[in-house]
Amino acid sequence: LMAELAPDPLILAGEGWDDYGLVDSGHGRKLERYGPYRFVRPEAQALWTPRLERWASHGEFVPGSDEDGGGRWQFARPVPQEGWPLARNDVRFTAQCTPFRHLGFFPDMAPVWDWMGEHLAGRSDASTMNLFGYTGVGTLALSQYGSVTHVDASKKSVAQARANAALSGMEQRPVRWIVDDAAKFTAREVRRGKRYDGIILDPPK
Repeated sequence: LMAELAPDPLILAGEGWDDYGLVDSGHGRKLERYGPYRFVRPEAQALWTPRLERWASHGEFVPGSDEDGGGRWQFARPVPQEGWPLARNDVRFTAQCTPFRHLGFFPDMAPVWDWMGEHLAGRSDASTMNLFGYTGVGTLALSQYGSVTHVDASKKSVAQARANAALSGMEQRPVRWIVDDAAKFTAREVRRGKRYDGIILDPPK
């Protein structure tokens, strides 16, 4: 079977949930809620004027001046360095301020997980793959529909993904945890003739 091609771009709109929400944005930044904490992060596409005059946050990521990125967190109020628990539906995971400006998962991918779930609804035998799977929130969301192959080149990220699986009580879900380069792994899967019902990939910028 050939994959169905969508001739027009598919626009997926993200919505907040109990443990996450976009509070405000503008002037190249965004204010987000992660459980009980609020953070300001850079957002190059937010060219408009914020809705609120003042933002109260626990911390802000100040980007570096070099082209390669960089930067650091500045905290106005205490934030647990070891992270704190969040949940989305039945998936539980740890949020944490990382040196890479994000907080250990990508909330903008949630509409993609939901869209995939709509296409796999009612199934328990689906085979999916999560490339650049990072800390596994998307992998665990997909695991209710069948086996998932989770691929990330970072051993540390895969270890955190497995920890999130344990936190969610999903250690027994049919997940293959693969530490490998995404392109090399998928090339081998092609040679092996492996097929998937769905593939999610969120490559680095």
